[in-house]
Amino acid sequence: MTLPPTGLNTGSHDLPVSPALEAFMGTRWAATPLPADQRVPGYDRFPGRRARLSAAFPGERLIVPAGRLKVRANDLDYRFRPHSAYVWLTGLTGEDQADHVLVLEPTGPHGHEPVLYLHPRSPRSGGEFYRDRRYGEFWVGRRPDLDESARLTGLRVEHLADLDKLLAGPQPTTRVLAGTDPVVDEATGRPGPFALPDGELAAVLSELRLIKDEWEIGQLQLAVDHTVTGFEDVVRALPTALRHPRGERWIEGVFDLRARAEGNGTSYTTIAASGAHACVLHWIRNDGALDPNSLLLLDAGVETDTLYAADITRTLPLSGTFSPVQRQAYELVLAAQSAGIAALRPGARYRDFHRAAMRVIAEGLADWGVLRIPAEEALAEDNGLYRRYTLCGSGHMLGLDYHDCAKSRADRYLDGTLEEGMVLTVEPGLYLQPDDETLPVELRGLGIRIEDDLVITADGARLMSGALPRTVKDVESWMSTLLS
Repeated sequence: MTLPPTGLNTGSHDLPVSPALEAFMGTRWAATPLPADQRVPGYDRFPGRRARLSAAFPGERLIVPAGRLKVRANDLDYRFRPHSAYVWLTGLTGEDQADHVLVLEPTGPHGHEPVLYLHPRSPRSGGEFYRDRRYGEFWVGRRPDLDESARLTGLRVEHLADLDKLLAGPQPTTRVLAGTDPVVDEATGRPGPFALPDGELAAVLSELRLIKDEWEIGQLQLAVDHTVTGFEDVVRALPTALRHPRGERWIEGVFDLRARAEGNGTSYTTIAASGAHACVLHWIRNDGALDPNSLLLLDAGVETDTLYAADITRTLPLSGTFSPVQRQAYELVLAAQSAGIAALRPGARYRDFHRAAMRVIAEGLADWGVLRIPAEEALAEDNGLYRRYTLCGSGHMLGLDYHDCAKSRADRYLDGTLEEGMVLTVEPGLYLQPDDETLPVELRGLGIRIEDDLVITADGARLMSGALPRTVKDVESWMSTLLS
């Protein structure tokens, strides 16, 4: 594993440190231990997760890095979030996990010993604690020492500097999680022969996360509940946002404040798309003004401190009331979403809910005269003309990532079947581009998506985000209450 440089991460404009100051900085610091009973949230769940991964790769060394810091500008790094597989296996979620590595070391033909390689708290001797801009406690905050990390996780913990010693020794077959830095041969600077990033390891780790346990579902519900509050905040802020020349950005800021206050932040970059901007699937520029006669498509989610994600979309009339054309388009998308939700149950094919939603969309477009062929013909796999107006799929798995388990193989995900404990979104949409001459003028520039989070239950699915209204009548009543 390519390790960070051993020298101090200082800035070119930092003040020099005299010998006298260096000596003074090393004296008279009180002990500040972490509480002896502190554990990572969900502490008792992680051994079983690691055992399931171990069973899939007997006799092989598995390397799961948290990830590396990335420079934004000069000595400023982007805010760090550890890799979701690392989080799922360790419970460690903080920004202080940058560069850390979990190694599952084989203990024979079966079984592994998990070992964490960490950059520990800097001692009060030496200059790192007050001079290092990346790791110094006085620059970025306290991190646990090795013993504290062992108590937090229940794992054997080693200094990150010792990882190179492990990799220089006898090498069992080694798999490194794809999408992270490979193990590098220090002599050549190239990946070693047994350490190329491994797609199979990434796939297995994704597939192990497909079914959520009750604790995870609780975390996801918490993320949803905070997201509902964030949507309420946005509606209350609409009068101010409507007056601002970049009202979309005001909306983004209001929601993001709630996400940062209640959790780790947002699950993804907030989409606050008004008017024709809503026809751009991932509109994150959010630099437009708000027209009270238009719709606002708000796609946003809170990520909990344990890094579980919500992902919800509502399309709201900025005036508080849908116009007749807006209502017509909205109710078609709502009917499509309701059909998709009705198709969710254990044993159903994953693609069934999308097909159910798209049938409603195609039939509606045909009834409007937008599709000039029968809906059945448009729905055929060798045709698909309705997709001009829908563009993408109708949902995805949800968990530690807002597009969760994305490295899973097709037979377990896209071509697989739903199982109790899976959590996913249902989010059909209509994206009627402002320059689309196949559309009547009154429909052009309408973008509508309705997205909810659901958990598959023994006999169907539970709507986790039901606290947010979905029908035209309920949306208008909800907005009126919040704006009064």
